[in-house]
Amino acid sequence: MTPQRRPRRPLCIDLYCGLGGWSDGFLAEGWQCIGFDIEQHVYGAHRYPAQLVLQDVRTLHGSQFRDADMIVSSSPCQEFSYRAMPWKRAKALGPPVLGMELFAQAARIQREASEAAGHHIPMIQENVRGAQKYVGRAQWHYGSYYLWGDVPALMPFTHRAVKVGGIKLSEVGFNVQACRNLKAENAADGLKNPGFRFDGSGRSMQTASVEGLKKTGGSWFNIGSPGQKVTNQNPVAAYIATIGVDENAGTKGYAARLGQSTISRRHGSKSTARKAASAAIAKIPAPLARHIAQVFYPTEDAA
Repeated sequence: MTPQRRPRRPLCIDLYCGLGGWSDGFLAEGWQCIGFDIEQHVYGAHRYPAQLVLQDVRTLHGSQFRDADMIVSSSPCQEFSYRAMPWKRAKALGPPVLGMELFAQAARIQREASEAAGHHIPMIQENVRGAQKYVGRAQWHYGSYYLWGDVPALMPFTHRAVKVGGIKLSEVGFNVQACRNLKAENAADGLKNPGFRFDGSGRSMQTASVEGLKKTGGSWFNIGSPGQKVTNQNPVAAYIATIGVDENAGTKGYAARLGQSTISRRHGSKSTARKAASAAIAKIPAPLARHIAQVFYPTEDAA
């Protein structure tokens, strides 16, 4: 008797994969994943969870992915994000040439893969809101995660998923009623209500969403610059304590000599700690990744 052949696990190609936010969700739903990046991200126990190929996405040809069932892409967003900042220097910059090119490369790969396969291979690209000015309006957004491509009609609900998260209220024992009581007491005493601002966003903790915070630790821009009311809330501070990265890795010279411990001086833009935090912040939320994986799971394989 011929043994029954097990169905093939569907294949997801993960472009600009980083730490594998997309792949985490797809693996959990029974997919196999292959990630492509120019750098291997390993920070303590945190690393890409599937097969990783170190290769520039611009050198790939889509025909090699003819057997793929899904392509996901999260091209670098730094150029788009910086140009969306309310600074004269940011607004004076020209178009984000590299950011637009990397975004377009994923679309090229999908087109070539579909032509080689003889059928459409779905793809979803994720980036930031600021990319819309340069690559076109997104089909959907999951908080601050903006999506282009074959986005399903039904998407998971989120209150306010943000890439630059503040403090997850459930982790700090935040008590809404206690804050309301304090606000009432201040009003009765004629005192100004402080508003409990914590991330530089101008929003109070009473109205902040508990859902969808991408990483705790505060705004990237609340790092102790002169005149700021909230300091030392850079995400590096909260994240490096959880992954076992040496805080001295990448420390700028004069700060190391002086023994200064502020986040902005201890961690340069190319330090291991800051790169680890950046990679973690860029990860796709698990509910979003798993929903996409469920929607596009091939029906013949599911059967």
